[in-house]
Amino acid sequence: MKNIFERYYKKYDAWYERNKFAYLCEIAALKKVIPKSGKGLEVGVGTGRFASSLGIKNGIDTSANMLKIARKRGIKVRQARAEKLPFKGFFLTTLLL
Repeated sequence: MKNIFERYYKKYDAWYERNKFAYLCEIAALKKVIPKSGKGLEVGVGTGRFASSLGIKNGIDTSANMLKIARKRGIKVRQARAEKLPFKGFFLTTLLL
């Protein structure tokens, strides 16, 4: 099955414009739990909408179409999967809140 986000990337991003209150609530909640300093990588960065609002400069995603939009938002992106990060010396941990 093809990546559904490759096909519906514009609809995905537009949803946040139509549902601005939900988007802003999510941003406010995330700002309470992410570190205020240091380097970050958003896994599943999508269109970069959250990363750009949260000051996250780097992201990965599987959708090339979504990454095009993320680049326009100033996010440094790579097409990759979390299971195989394209960086040497990194390992993946899971944070449960």
